[in-house]
Amino acid sequence: MVEPNLFDDDDELLFADEEEVDVVAPHRDPWRVLIVDDEEEVHSVTKMVLTDFAFAGRKLCFIDAYSAAEAKSILARETDIALILLDVVMESDDAGLQLAEYIRNEMDNHFVRIVLRTGQPGQAPEDRVILEYDINDYKAKTELTATKLFTTVVTSLRSYRDIMIIEHNKRGLRRVIDASPSIFKLQSLNNFTRGVLEQLTSLLSMDKNALFCQGFTATHEAGELRIVAATGDYEVMIDRLVKDTVPDSVAVLLAQALTEQRNILQGSHYVSYLPGQTQAAGDYLIYVNGWEDLNEWDRNLVNLFFTNVAVAHDNIMLQTEIEDTQSEVIYTLGEIAEARSRETGNHVRRVALYSELMAKLYGLTDLEAESLRLASPMHDVGKLGIPDDILNKPGKLTREEWEIMKTHAGLGSDMLRHSQRPLMKAAAIVAGQHHERWDGDGYPLGLKEREIHIFGRITAVADVFDALSVCRVYKDAWPIDKVMAYFREERGRHFDPHLVGILEDHLPQFLAIRDKYTESWERGEI
Repeated sequence: MVEPNLFDDDDELLFADEEEVDVVAPHRDPWRVLIVDDEEEVHSVTKMVLTDFAFAGRKLCFIDAYSAAEAKSILARETDIALILLDVVMESDDAGLQLAEYIRNEMDNHFVRIVLRTGQPGQAPEDRVILEYDINDYKAKTELTATKLFTTVVTSLRSYRDIMIIEHNKRGLRRVIDASPSIFKLQSLNNFTRGVLEQLTSLLSMDKNALFCQGFTATHEAGELRIVAATGDYEVMIDRLVKDTVPDSVAVLLAQALTEQRNILQGSHYVSYLPGQTQAAGDYLIYVNGWEDLNEWDRNLVNLFFTNVAVAHDNIMLQTEIEDTQSEVIYTLGEIAEARSRETGNHVRRVALYSELMAKLYGLTDLEAESLRLASPMHDVGKLGIPDDILNKPGKLTREEWEIMKTHAGLGSDMLRHSQRPLMKAAAIVAGQHHERWDGDGYPLGLKEREIHIFGRITAVADVFDALSVCRVYKDAWPIDKVMAYFREERGRHFDPHLVGILEDHLPQFLAIRDKYTESWERGEI
């Protein structure tokens, strides 16, 4: 039996019985189909024929455009259209072809599938159109029966789905690759997790929206949950609290999993609860949508992935805790050294932050800048070896006393240089070279210009800037104009001229650090 075509006004619209399609799972976003045709009846008939259509568990959402110009406007704001059913002859004889060219070339959209439907094949010969306009299928309206329309839509959506899976996997793989060189940093691990989540949901045809959250069971509140990695629409929620972002239905599941410390499955929604191994890490929750479509093997693989991600985050949190402890030890040692010479504790913190800022402005890497921030508080650790009667003498030091005082740089270097830890090696450089001068008249080694390590040159500027611009119990702070006049005078003599230029050009940033870490009673009139 020959099926009547759908768009022949002379024929009665008759459609053969078709197999029932399973009800679409509620978690699936529908496929978005744009109908571009200047005939109202074409829109109506297309929707009627495809009313019960579903592919891969997703129904159709139709968008109507009655001209190429209207379609352009829609495409400018709608970024996830899967299929365009496109007429050729509308406001002009080749309006559809011009729209196809616009989509592919000007919009650079090669993902959407375009099916050309025309009642006048002579206006757009199939062989030329397919080759020149990157059309995915071509149908004359006289041959487009209900079954052929069904088949066309299925093949188009299947193609679009596979293309988007490849694209999502490419994007996820790119995030994984970008994160790999520094995977043992927490932010890189979060990017890594987001990339793999994206690949996982794409490969298993799950909903694109997934979450990786961190919380603390003791609070029993979803409000304490923080989103550390996410995909799809949730990607913009990274580093925000669950209570301020995700839909209430999802937040309730996450709260239940955290409170009850177990996995939660509700329909298609699955939350995996993963207890953290450290107090600082808290617990982990991973949310995905589309669980009921997975077979047992896939579910086991997904749970294994979840467990491995949680273990990786635990390891990073442990490393971070060790680094924080190490930093505190270094700050404390630096403060002890400064306290013996009646300096304030915040001096070492300010010098650390000045040094980090100047290192970045100078062009050092983030890793080098961080290393200097952690090492610079140890710049005067050698003062621990200077006798109190010399270190805290109220009057001017004698020549012999001054020579003893100068040994603190070498003492500091000797205390630290035997360690094989990169951080301690950096601290040894800072301690031993922060009193060297650009002109070679410094101590203890008399190094000059670039013989002095950049860490030593930067700490020298940071140390003197803080010493002059902050009030101490035994002296007033210099006005900032006087401080900068001193640096200009000593440019190329005491200090690296390029670093003095950085200080001048970015003075407000250095003053912001000084003001933030200086107590009000400690501040002078500037």
